[in-house]
Amino acid sequence: MCSNYQTVTSTDRLLTYFGVERPKGTEPPELVFPGYLAPFIVAAKHRPEMEREAQLGLFGLLPSWAKDLAFGRKTFNARSETVAEKPSFRDAWAKGRRCIIPAEAVYEPCWETGKAVKWAISRRDGLPLGLAGLWGYWRDKDGKEVLSFTMLTISGAGHEIYERMHKPGEEKRMVVILDEAEYDAWLNCPVAEAAAFLKQYPANRLEAKPLG
Repeated sequence: MCSNYQTVTSTDRLLTYFGVERPKGTEPPELVFPGYLAPFIVAAKHRPEMEREAQLGLFGLLPSWAKDLAFGRKTFNARSETVAEKPSFRDAWAKGRRCIIPAEAVYEPCWETGKAVKWAISRRDGLPLGLAGLWGYWRDKDGKEVLSFTMLTISGAGHEIYERMHKPGEEKRMVVILDEAEYDAWLNCPVAEAAAFLKQYPANRLEAKPLG
């Protein structure tokens, strides 16, 4: 699972690699944890001159029935194997509310030294990561609309990098990293075709290194 990542804050990189303008509103932090506000990318509906647009939402999906914002602190990852059935995610999946989460790096703990060491995983070619996610609407008790999103995850078993993450014996999970050529298809394809995108990203196109 991924609970911490570095978002893309550069206006130029958002436009160059994702074709979106930086969303207006609160300045997002560079390091994102559950409950933090960060950009996510959806198919453009309000900007006909653009194919995609960026929105600001909370990291951790809030289903319509969530009682408060704290619910999102346990829904920041959605398992691809059960996303169509789990109450927290099935509505967003069924309605095709798919998004791309722009990231410079994701962080995972490596226990090879006997203790947790934070590692950064990024693209070897220096391009930002486009992570597959779901997004949704939620309204607070005053009727204010809040956007939120979650990262989709798959098994990391057999992956040369993700096999090294987390405690020995723990299930290996990894985020879904999209190829840039897949961005529009992921955002716009029928729901029945979306599962085909939930696959491991080649380890030789990634680099992983400890922080500090």
